[in-house]
Amino acid sequence: MGLFVDIAKYQMEASGASSNGSSLMRASRNDETVKVIVRCRPLSQQEIGQGHDRIVKMATDRGLIELRNPKGSNDEPTKDFTFDAIYDENSRQIDLYEETFRELVDSVLNGFNGTIFAYGQTGTGKSYTMEGSAEVAEERGVLPNSFEHIFAHIAASRNQQYLVRASYLEIYQEELRDLLVEDAKQKLELKERPDTGIYVPNLKSTVCKSIVEIRRLMAEGNKNRMTAFTNMNERSSRSHAIFIITIECSEMGADGQNHIRVGRLNLVDLAGSERQAKTGATGDRLKEATKINLSLSALGNVISALVDGRSSHIPYRDSKLTRLLQDSLGGNSKTVMVACIGPASYNFEETLSTLRYANRAKNIKNRPKINEDPKDALLREFQEEINRLKAMLETKKKGGGRPMTSSGRASSAASSGTGDDDWDGAQRRMEREREAIENDANLIESEKSRLLSSLQSRVDALDQEKRAQQVVAERLKKIQESMLGGDEEALLGRTRAQNEELEQRRKMIAEQKKREREMQEQLEQREESMNEIHSTVTNLKQELEGRQRRLKKMYIKLQKARMGLEDARISSSSERQETENSVTELTKELKLK
Repeated sequence: MGLFVDIAKYQMEASGASSNGSSLMRASRNDETVKVIVRCRPLSQQEIGQGHDRIVKMATDRGLIELRNPKGSNDEPTKDFTFDAIYDENSRQIDLYEETFRELVDSVLNGFNGTIFAYGQTGTGKSYTMEGSAEVAEERGVLPNSFEHIFAHIAASRNQQYLVRASYLEIYQEELRDLLVEDAKQKLELKERPDTGIYVPNLKSTVCKSIVEIRRLMAEGNKNRMTAFTNMNERSSRSHAIFIITIECSEMGADGQNHIRVGRLNLVDLAGSERQAKTGATGDRLKEATKINLSLSALGNVISALVDGRSSHIPYRDSKLTRLLQDSLGGNSKTVMVACIGPASYNFEETLSTLRYANRAKNIKNRPKINEDPKDALLREFQEEINRLKAMLETKKKGGGRPMTSSGRASSAASSGTGDDDWDGAQRRMEREREAIENDANLIESEKSRLLSSLQSRVDALDQEKRAQQVVAERLKKIQESMLGGDEEALLGRTRAQNEELEQRRKMIAEQKKREREMQEQLEQREESMNEIHSTVTNLKQELEGRQRRLKKMYIKLQKARMGLEDARISSSSERQETENSVTELTKELKLK
């Protein structure tokens, strides 16, 4: 059995989410909603040079985003959205991971399925958020930080065995491609089984034993990914990419039996939505953009159907992207969506569309569960093969197939193990026996030939036995090396480093609490002043003014609601027109073929 395995057997051990069952899942008490965060990049030098204004205001402490319409009047209210967490241009990669993604990766290590996917307009920092720069520690994105997290957890584990595998694929113009094979342009199929759900046959899955190995895999896959220059991005992703990490853990249960948990982490970097007028896409770039927008539109339709309680059908089959993400949206997975936006005024429509997209997604409900003891766990197969190989070696140690000496006794080389010294000793004894036969003048020639021929047969049998045991021992070593566990010295070193990091974080928290107390004191002083002022407000005129203010606020809220409905209608009409244009272009293209 090779260490490169077909992911078709293992990719979807515990999925099985179907469109017919989504409405039932939403009613379960074990449901949890998709976690949605928003990240806003800074204004680029080009945008500053062109005189674009910042139209995004973020209150990170409240998760509130206020979007201003640059073409609206001064008294036009902002469009407000709230999310689980928001990050402005000053946010750090490590803070994003620690606060938002660490908990999800911990869940995957405990046997849950998890998905992290980045969505947004092209050029808003999706790839930077997901990958960043592996060489610069401060700029490492979700993928490299999750690698560090996973292998650090394994090294610190006790009485557990782990097997980590990785796969990397892309969806380019609705075609599935394996990014880890030599012929990365070879098309893959997408299939479904009643017991396991959606899977990709022949997708390469590689066992990874260290951070270095899994980073190398990611780098190899990135070389094969489709990217190109557009007016919005020098290195624009022209495909959706999914990096899949499967983690199997074996642990002794209370019943005295080994139990295996299998978690799968899907790290999804979606291609950005595009408008041809801004990207300047033509030819192949335009075809790519059309396919990208169609698949993202299908994803939006799935999200809308999931949050609409009246929908009995979820259109997962409308694109390969939505079929692959079927488990992540309304199925057996913990999911975090990162919506990336730009703050520039000329991107108002795209930013508004992304925020609405994300606002709908936060209402999706999944039903995650631990994937325990799947029948096709690769770790179990490895454990069984290790036991079989050890039994083979033990049988040989006890005398099975041992070469015999000229006196008919079993050779001690086999009975004492498979060490090189034992084999060399047996060979030396046979060599001495050969010399004794050749130098024995009392033996007639025919008898001497017979003894030498018999001796040569034993020498050949000894060599064959040695090679056979070496093959078994090497195979056993290779499998054992692929199964990971904790390391005590490394654990102590990491513990010290973590204690230092925790101490620094405690100092930062203490300083932050001090500032919060000072702000609270200032707030209380202001409230006291306000209370004194309000105590003097007793006449009817002031009461009337208060009512008028409340009425004005209610009127503004009504205005916002009406504008939101009108914006939604315009956006829906625009999206419908763009989809129709895309279908027209594709129809023309098919007719030309």
